[in-house]
Amino acid sequence: MTPLSVLDLSVVTTGTKPAQALRNSIDLAQHADRLGYVRYWLAEHHNLSSVASPSPDIMIGQIAAVTTNIRVGSGGVMLPNHAPLIVAERFKMLEALFPGRIDLGLGRAPGTDHATAHALRRRLDGREGDDFLERLHELTLWETREFPEGHPYNSVVAMPDDVPLPPIWLLGSSDYSAQLSAQVGMGFAFAHHFASHDAVEAMTHYHEHFKPSRWRDTPHGILAIAVVMAATDEEAEKLASSMDLNRLRRDRGQYLPLPSVEEAQAYPYSDAERASIARNRSRLFVGSPQTVMQKISPMIVASKADEVMVITATYDHGARKQSYSLLADVFGIGKQKAA
Repeated sequence: MTPLSVLDLSVVTTGTKPAQALRNSIDLAQHADRLGYVRYWLAEHHNLSSVASPSPDIMIGQIAAVTTNIRVGSGGVMLPNHAPLIVAERFKMLEALFPGRIDLGLGRAPGTDHATAHALRRRLDGREGDDFLERLHELTLWETREFPEGHPYNSVVAMPDDVPLPPIWLLGSSDYSAQLSAQVGMGFAFAHHFASHDAVEAMTHYHEHFKPSRWRDTPHGILAIAVVMAATDEEAEKLASSMDLNRLRRDRGQYLPLPSVEEAQAYPYSDAERASIARNRSRLFVGSPQTVMQKISPMIVASKADEVMVITATYDHGARKQSYSLLADVFGIGKQKAA
């Protein structure tokens, strides 16, 4: 069966403060580790009242320290916000402390609004526009030490220098990201949960055009999807109502904490809003284990996904853990019963 992983946004709800959301992430990671999930990735977002963690590298260290087998990584570090040397140093440190268990996932977007992005970058070089490729190249040069002769960075070493960078993954939601990942020979993770581009097309292009590199010998494509699973379809639909209302508000630019099921069910939806929710459901898989598998299995097969990464954002933390437990059972990865 296809390996399973977790993508976590450290979701803040109307009943869960940001500090508790961070502790919930640590608890969920331990739960996923016991269940046999392959990796646990943490996202980088800034100035969003719905997301508690702006620093995945800090959370990676905390989670890796209290888990045993699961790989822990970034999903991802938003490279435009950071000097490549800083990224190299921090992830080399993580790799030194937790050898063979760290992933470095990189994103092209800032993960925030324009004003916050400016605040994050104002002490950097001040360049405008999309300089992701330049930053990616510089990041790899800190590993390969192939700066041109006479380059000032030849005298700078990313410490600790006796460990390699962790495996690099490029994240994306478009055909460009798939093409770039294939061309440079790195791992690729496609964000179906918010992409407008076709997941099957992006994933198959990546596999068919992958070029072996010093980073990877073979392609590895991760399909990231949003799932809400419960024992019954009725219960899953009830839990998903929070995500439905949250997505509706996000489409209006309202990045609020995740509402409760009661608030979502009491909301006076217009016909247009209900239609919008129905359209958004193409990116959210809801139901019992049997129902969800019927929905996602064709996509997994068609996209040739080597791995499935799941984001589940329910109001109740216990319901979120149960969703991942049921998913592990139906995928056949469960190692032992988790508390």
